[in-house]
Amino acid sequence: MHVHGSNDTIVSTTLREQRIWEPYETRLFLKILKPGGVVVDVGANLGYFSVLAAALVGESGRVMAFEPDPANFRLLQENIALNEYGDRVTTLQAGLAEEPGAGHLYLSEDNLGDHRIFRGEGARQTCDIQLLNGSEVLRGQLPRIDLLKVDTQGSEYSVIAGLLPLLLEMPGKPQVLVELTPFALRQAGSSGRALIALLERLEQPFWIVDHIEHQLVASNASALARWCDNVDACSPDEGFMNILVGEGL
Repeated sequence: MHVHGSNDTIVSTTLREQRIWEPYETRLFLKILKPGGVVVDVGANLGYFSVLAAALVGESGRVMAFEPDPANFRLLQENIALNEYGDRVTTLQAGLAEEPGAGHLYLSEDNLGDHRIFRGEGARQTCDIQLLNGSEVLRGQLPRIDLLKVDTQGSEYSVIAGLLPLLLEMPGKPQVLVELTPFALRQAGSSGRALIALLERLEQPFWIVDHIEHQLVASNASALARWCDNVDACSPDEGFMNILVGEGL
Protein backbone atom coordinates (compact mmCIF):
# COMPACT_ATOMS: atom_id res chain seq x y z
CA MET A 1 0.00 0.00 0.00
CA HIS A 2 1.00 3.59 -0.53
CA VAL A 3 1.09 5.53 2.76
CA HIS A 4 1.64 9.10 3.92
CA GLY A 5 5.05 10.49 4.74
CA SER A 6 6.58 10.83 8.18
CA ASN A 7 4.19 13.69 9.00
CA ASP A 8 1.49 11.10 9.71
CA THR A 9 2.53 9.65 13.04
CA ILE A 10 -0.36 7.21 13.47
CA VAL A 11 -1.82 5.08 10.66
CA SER A 12 0.96 5.39 8.08
CA THR A 13 3.74 5.02 10.64
CA THR A 14 2.05 1.91 12.05
CA LEU A 15 1.63 0.40 8.58
CA ARG A 16 5.26 1.01 7.72
CA GLU A 17 6.49 -0.51 10.98
CA GLN A 18 3.98 -3.32 11.58
CA ARG A 19 2.37 -3.95 8.16
CA ILE A 20 -1.06 -4.04 9.78
CA TRP A 21 -3.56 -1.54 11.21
CA GLU A 22 -5.99 -2.36 14.02
CA PRO A 23 -5.25 -6.11 14.10
CA TYR A 24 -8.50 -7.22 15.75
CA GLU A 25 -10.69 -5.12 13.44
CA THR A 26 -8.72 -6.65 10.57
CA ARG A 27 -9.58 -10.08 11.95
CA LEU A 28 -13.26 -9.12 12.17
CA PHE A 29 -13.24 -8.17 8.49
CA LEU A 30 -11.71 -11.58 7.71
CA LYS A 31 -14.47 -13.34 9.68
CA ILE A 32 -17.44 -11.28 8.50
CA LEU A 33 -16.78 -10.85 4.78
CA LYS A 34 -17.25 -13.53 2.14
CA PRO A 35 -17.09 -13.54 -1.67
CA GLY A 36 -19.95 -11.48 -3.08
CA GLY A 37 -20.22 -9.33 0.04
CA VAL A 38 -21.17 -5.65 0.07
CA VAL A 39 -19.24 -3.15 2.20
CA VAL A 40 -19.61 0.57 2.88
CA ASP A 41 -16.50 2.24 4.33
CA VAL A 42 -17.19 5.72 5.71
CA GLY A 43 -14.01 7.58 6.59
CA ALA A 44 -11.82 5.39 4.39
CA ASN A 45 -8.61 7.40 4.93
CA LEU A 46 -5.86 5.92 2.71
CA GLY A 47 -7.92 2.80 2.04
CA TYR A 48 -6.56 0.08 4.32
CA PHE A 49 -9.96 -1.39 5.13
CA SER A 50 -11.36 -0.68 1.66
CA VAL A 51 -8.55 -2.68 0.06
CA LEU A 52 -8.94 -5.46 2.62
CA ALA A 53 -12.68 -5.59 2.00
CA ALA A 54 -12.17 -5.65 -1.79
CA ALA A 55 -9.83 -8.62 -1.45
CA LEU A 56 -12.34 -10.52 0.68
CA VAL A 57 -15.52 -9.88 -1.33
CA GLY A 58 -13.85 -10.74 -4.63
CA GLU A 59 -14.91 -9.88 -8.15
CA SER A 60 -18.59 -10.48 -7.39
CA GLY A 61 -18.60 -8.14 -4.38
CA ARG A 62 -18.93 -4.38 -3.98
CA VAL A 63 -17.18 -1.80 -1.83
CA MET A 64 -18.27 1.84 -1.51
CA ALA A 65 -15.59 4.03 0.08
CA PHE A 66 -16.16 7.61 1.25
CA GLU A 67 -13.26 9.94 2.08
CA PRO A 68 -13.56 13.75 2.03
CA ASP A 69 -9.91 14.83 2.43
CA PRO A 70 -8.21 15.43 -0.96
CA ALA A 71 -4.80 14.02 0.07
CA ASN A 72 -6.30 10.93 1.71
CA PHE A 73 -8.60 10.44 -1.26
CA ARG A 74 -5.66 10.44 -3.67
CA LEU A 75 -3.96 7.72 -1.61
CA LEU A 76 -7.23 5.78 -1.45
CA GLN A 77 -7.50 5.83 -5.25
CA GLU A 78 -3.82 4.93 -5.65
CA ASN A 79 -4.20 1.93 -3.37
CA ILE A 80 -7.31 0.70 -5.15
CA ALA A 81 -5.48 0.99 -8.49
CA LEU A 82 -2.28 -0.57 -7.10
CA ASN A 83 -4.22 -3.68 -6.07
CA GLU A 84 -6.29 -3.69 -9.29
CA TYR A 85 -9.60 -3.49 -7.45
CA GLY A 86 -11.20 -0.77 -9.57
CA ASP A 87 -13.76 -3.29 -10.83
CA ARG A 88 -15.29 -3.73 -7.38
CA VAL A 89 -14.59 -0.51 -5.44
CA THR A 90 -16.37 2.81 -5.93
CA THR A 91 -14.68 5.79 -4.28
CA LEU A 92 -16.40 9.07 -3.52
CA GLN A 93 -14.56 12.20 -2.39
CA ALA A 94 -17.15 13.25 0.17
CA GLY A 95 -18.19 12.90 3.77
CA LEU A 96 -21.55 11.52 4.87
CA ALA A 97 -23.92 13.52 7.04
CA GLU A 98 -27.59 13.82 7.90
CA GLU A 99 -27.89 17.03 5.89
CA PRO A 100 -26.15 17.21 2.49
CA GLY A 101 -24.32 20.34 1.34
CA ALA A 102 -21.01 22.13 1.52
CA GLY A 103 -18.84 21.57 4.57
CA HIS A 104 -15.44 22.23 6.06
CA LEU A 105 -12.82 19.69 7.09
CA TYR A 106 -10.62 20.68 10.03
CA LEU A 107 -7.22 19.14 9.42
CA SER A 108 -4.83 17.50 11.88
CA GLU A 109 -1.15 18.19 11.19
CA ASP A 110 0.30 14.93 12.55
CA ASN A 111 -2.56 12.42 12.44
CA LEU A 112 -3.97 12.45 8.93
CA GLY A 113 -6.74 10.11 9.99
CA ASP A 114 -7.96 12.62 12.57
CA HIS A 115 -9.45 15.26 10.25
CA ARG A 116 -12.89 16.36 11.46
CA ILE A 117 -15.93 18.08 9.98
CA PHE A 118 -16.46 20.24 13.09
CA ARG A 119 -14.26 22.92 14.63
CA GLY A 120 -13.54 21.33 18.01
CA GLU A 121 -10.75 22.70 20.17
CA GLY A 122 -7.53 24.30 18.95
CA ALA A 123 -6.64 25.95 15.70
CA ARG A 124 -6.64 23.81 12.56
CA GLN A 125 -6.31 24.54 8.88
CA THR A 126 -9.44 23.80 6.88
CA CYS A 127 -10.47 22.74 3.42
CA ASP A 128 -13.85 22.78 1.72
CA ILE A 129 -15.58 19.42 1.26
CA GLN A 130 -18.85 17.95 0.05
CA LEU A 131 -21.28 16.30 2.46
CA LEU A 132 -23.79 13.74 1.24
CA ASN A 133 -26.77 12.01 2.81
CA GLY A 134 -25.93 8.30 2.81
CA SER A 135 -29.47 7.06 2.18
CA GLU A 136 -29.87 9.36 -0.81
CA VAL A 137 -26.53 8.36 -2.31
CA LEU A 138 -26.76 4.60 -1.77
CA ARG A 139 -30.46 3.92 -2.32
CA GLY A 140 -30.79 1.86 -5.48
CA GLN A 141 -27.02 1.41 -5.76
CA LEU A 142 -26.56 -1.63 -3.52
CA PRO A 143 -28.67 -4.78 -3.13
CA ARG A 144 -27.81 -4.89 0.58
CA ILE A 145 -25.01 -3.96 2.99
CA ASP A 146 -23.19 -6.76 4.79
CA LEU A 147 -20.72 -4.57 6.69
CA LEU A 148 -20.88 -0.84 7.40
CA LYS A 149 -17.72 0.69 8.89
CA VAL A 150 -17.95 4.24 10.26
CA ASP A 151 -14.85 5.95 11.65
CA THR A 152 -15.27 9.70 11.24
CA GLN A 153 -13.68 11.21 14.34
CA GLY A 154 -16.83 12.40 16.08
CA SER A 155 -19.37 12.83 13.31
CA GLU A 156 -20.65 9.24 13.55
CA TYR A 157 -24.09 10.33 14.78
CA SER A 158 -24.69 12.46 11.69
CA VAL A 159 -23.41 9.68 9.41
CA ILE A 160 -25.71 7.05 10.95
CA ALA A 161 -28.68 9.45 11.02
CA GLY A 162 -28.30 9.94 7.28
CA LEU A 163 -27.96 6.22 6.60
CA LEU A 164 -30.65 4.96 8.99
CA PRO A 165 -33.67 5.31 6.66
CA LEU A 166 -31.91 3.12 4.09
CA LEU A 167 -30.72 0.59 6.68
CA LEU A 168 -34.25 0.21 8.05
CA GLU A 169 -35.61 -0.37 4.53
CA MET A 170 -33.23 -3.22 3.76
CA PRO A 171 -34.46 -6.81 4.20
CA GLY A 172 -31.36 -7.75 6.21
CA LYS A 173 -29.50 -5.54 8.66
CA PRO A 174 -25.75 -5.06 8.19
CA GLN A 175 -23.03 -5.60 10.72
CA VAL A 176 -22.04 -2.08 11.83
CA LEU A 177 -18.51 -1.40 13.07
CA VAL A 178 -18.39 2.09 14.53
CA GLU A 179 -16.08 4.16 16.72
CA LEU A 180 -17.71 5.49 19.91
CA THR A 181 -15.93 8.58 21.27
CA PRO A 182 -18.22 10.58 23.59
CA PHE A 183 -15.87 13.58 23.82
CA ALA A 184 -15.64 14.04 20.04
CA LEU A 185 -19.33 13.34 19.53
CA ARG A 186 -20.15 16.06 22.04
CA GLN A 187 -17.83 18.49 20.26
CA ALA A 188 -19.68 17.69 17.05
CA GLY A 189 -22.99 18.65 18.67
CA SER A 190 -24.25 15.19 19.55
CA SER A 191 -23.41 12.67 22.28
CA GLY A 192 -22.45 9.07 22.77
CA ARG A 193 -25.85 8.35 24.33
CA ALA A 194 -27.59 9.79 21.26
CA LEU A 195 -25.52 7.63 18.91
CA ILE A 196 -26.32 4.50 20.91
CA ALA A 197 -30.04 5.36 20.83
CA LEU A 198 -29.83 5.73 17.05
CA LEU A 199 -28.06 2.40 16.61
CA GLU A 200 -30.58 0.74 18.92
CA ARG A 201 -33.23 1.32 16.26
CA LEU A 202 -31.53 -1.38 14.17
CA GLU A 203 -32.73 -3.88 16.83
CA GLN A 204 -29.50 -5.84 16.81
CA PRO A 205 -27.11 -6.96 19.57
CA PHE A 206 -24.27 -4.72 20.76
CA TRP A 207 -20.69 -5.90 21.19
CA ILE A 208 -17.61 -4.15 22.55
CA VAL A 209 -14.55 -4.72 20.39
CA ASP A 210 -11.90 -5.70 22.94
CA HIS A 211 -8.51 -4.69 21.53
CA ILE A 212 -6.61 -6.24 24.46
CA GLU A 213 -8.09 -9.74 24.55
CA HIS A 214 -9.04 -9.72 20.86
CA GLN A 215 -12.62 -10.74 21.41
CA LEU A 216 -16.16 -9.42 21.20
CA VAL A 217 -17.73 -8.69 24.58
CA ALA A 218 -21.53 -8.76 24.72
CA SER A 219 -23.13 -5.50 25.84
CA ASN A 220 -26.38 -3.61 25.41
CA ALA A 221 -27.62 -0.12 24.65
CA SER A 222 -28.29 0.75 28.29
CA ALA A 223 -24.80 -0.20 29.47
CA LEU A 224 -23.09 1.59 26.59
CA ALA A 225 -25.15 4.74 27.13
CA ARG A 226 -24.15 4.75 30.82
CA TRP A 227 -20.49 4.36 29.83
CA CYS A 228 -20.85 7.37 27.54
CA ASP A 229 -22.40 9.40 30.37
CA ASN A 230 -19.55 8.44 32.69
CA VAL A 231 -16.93 9.49 30.14
CA ASP A 232 -18.75 12.79 29.62
CA ALA A 233 -18.78 13.36 33.40
CA CYS A 234 -14.97 13.16 33.42
CA SER A 235 -14.31 15.89 30.86
CA PRO A 236 -11.92 16.19 29.10
CA ASP A 237 -11.75 12.37 29.07
CA GLU A 238 -11.25 11.36 25.42
CA GLY A 239 -11.75 7.66 26.00
CA PHE A 240 -13.19 5.68 23.12
CA MET A 241 -14.07 2.17 22.06
CA ASN A 242 -15.08 0.47 18.87
CA ILE A 243 -18.37 -1.37 18.93
CA LEU A 244 -20.00 -3.89 16.63
CA VAL A 245 -23.75 -3.79 16.14
CA GLY A 246 -25.01 -7.03 14.66
CA GLU A 247 -25.41 -10.74 15.21
CA GLY A 248 -21.81 -11.25 16.27
CA LEU A 249 -19.55 -14.04 15.06
